[in-house]
Amino acid sequence: MSALSLPTIRHRAVTVSGVNVFYRETVPHRAEATGAPTVLLLHGFPSSSAQYRRLMDALGGDHRLIAPDYPGFGRTTAPEDFEYSFESLTDVVEAFVEALGLTAGGRRLAVYAFDFGGPVAFRLADRHPEWIAGLIVQNANAYAEGLSESARSLTAEKPGVPGAEDRVRAILTAEVTRSQYEGGTSDVELVAPDGWTLDQHYLDLPGRDAAQIALALDYHSNVELYPRWQRRLAELRPPTLVLWGDGDPFFTVEGAKAYLRDLPDARLHVFRTGHFALEEKLPEMAPLIGDFLDSLR
Repeated sequence: MSALSLPTIRHRAVTVSGVNVFYRETVPHRAEATGAPTVLLLHGFPSSSAQYRRLMDALGGDHRLIAPDYPGFGRTTAPEDFEYSFESLTDVVEAFVEALGLTAGGRRLAVYAFDFGGPVAFRLADRHPEWIAGLIVQNANAYAEGLSESARSLTAEKPGVPGAEDRVRAILTAEVTRSQYEGGTSDVELVAPDGWTLDQHYLDLPGRDAAQIALALDYHSNVELYPRWQRRLAELRPPTLVLWGDGDPFFTVEGAKAYLRDLPDARLHVFRTGHFALEEKLPEMAPLIGDFLDSLR
């Protein structure tokens, strides 16, 4: 029997800005041969770097992939006085990139943006356009037409709005977490229960509800930045791969197509699945991602 060509994946932590950031990193077999940029995998809500484990197995032999957990997610730990906002998440990811020297010497990143990873990725690209070699956008919205009615209702919640905290707290349940994985899929048996079960474990840790409520009540800041991000994309025109599950109850497929207005050369692929598209469609998506990363050499 021939040996399997699986990558080595290291599990590490580094302290930046007072936050102990847990991350996963692949050690590729042929890093010098590919010459491709390091891939920064930015996870969504209510997940963590664990959502990328299968993708790292699939592509980590040829590419260096790094997936951190944000403050308030997964195994990352933050001080009690950490103020949760999308700006502060970006501050930590920015410091993380610098601490690991991922862009030292003019090196650049391919950034995979999913869900909450979109606002972090677009802020990062706005601050450091010179860091971005390419974007992989998967169910990460940046256009008003991509917001479903449920998403519009959620993004209308803000600090001080009567009942907002209670309405947000209501989505931090196991039932809702499971529905985010299984909703919109074409074959629910292809979605392993481990993902939403692990996410709920982390959501139920002490203090995590307060962090998630603060972030949800800050989500309106992302919508307000959509026009700025769109102008930035049109100006920079980074090579971009857009992957989308068309059964996403939050971010509609119109949001995927909208990227082509500002990025007419982007590669767009739509799949019959839900929000966590990689859970069901990894066999179809991984080769597209690998080919795209190879094109960035």
